[in-house]
Amino acid sequence: MNPIAKIELPGVKNIIVVASGKGGVGKSTVSSNLAIALTRNGFKTALVDADIFGPSIPKMFGIENEQPEVKREGEKEQMFPIEKYGVKIMSIGFFVKNNQSLIWRGPMAANALSQLLENTQWGDIDYMVIDFPPGTSDIQITAVQKYAISGALIVTTPQEIAINDARKAASMFRNPDINVPIVGVIENMSWFTPQPHPDEKYFIFGQGGGETLAKEYNTKLLGQIPLVTEVGEAAGKGMSVYSQANKLVVDAFDSITEQLVATAVLK
Repeated sequence: MNPIAKIELPGVKNIIVVASGKGGVGKSTVSSNLAIALTRNGFKTALVDADIFGPSIPKMFGIENEQPEVKREGEKEQMFPIEKYGVKIMSIGFFVKNNQSLIWRGPMAANALSQLLENTQWGDIDYMVIDFPPGTSDIQITAVQKYAISGALIVTTPQEIAINDARKAASMFRNPDINVPIVGVIENMSWFTPQPHPDEKYFIFGQGGGETLAKEYNTKLLGQIPLVTEVGEAAGKGMSVYSQANKLVVDAFDSITEQLVATAVLK
């Protein structure tokens, strides 16, 4: 029996999903700054906030009060993404109030993501980064079964409990019915570096978790991102890591981006 053909978004060369097994590992921070890093390297980049129930990308970019332009073309309404730092951004967060919760069942949330992807005028895009919600719910399963995903990035922190949850996310992509390449692991909060002492490292969450996960799934550890206080503060103010004086995280994202672009499965 032939597999069902997956949808390719017009003009989009590569779709990279960023996944984690649990919340709180900095997945959205990684997704946001990876998209910015790709743009800084000359690539046309889009970022889709697939966390329908807890969208955070608009806040991280300081555009939570923006609203995309919507035009009716024939029987369809077409949306136009908000652009900041050169990244084209789309999120359900643009269409709901900050204090409003979405009481939807899984299929409704998955359908909302489909509308964000298919009813948005993206133009030509080299890399679309999709920030998945934590876990393996209807949203993730629908996306990987329905669309032509180029590859997946797994984000974890070093401690064992985070690694255990990340394994669940990684195993979804290896399912024969899904079979999306895992292009790498990113270990976030690898060590703490205090601002007055940039050369010091404190491994407060342990060591080696990201490397262990990468070996288990026969992929690369693309990078280790240190826990720097300014990164969290910048995200809360809608600023990227590239706006900061601290170059530790900047260097980490530049290195991750260079390795990602060199991945053979990407176009």
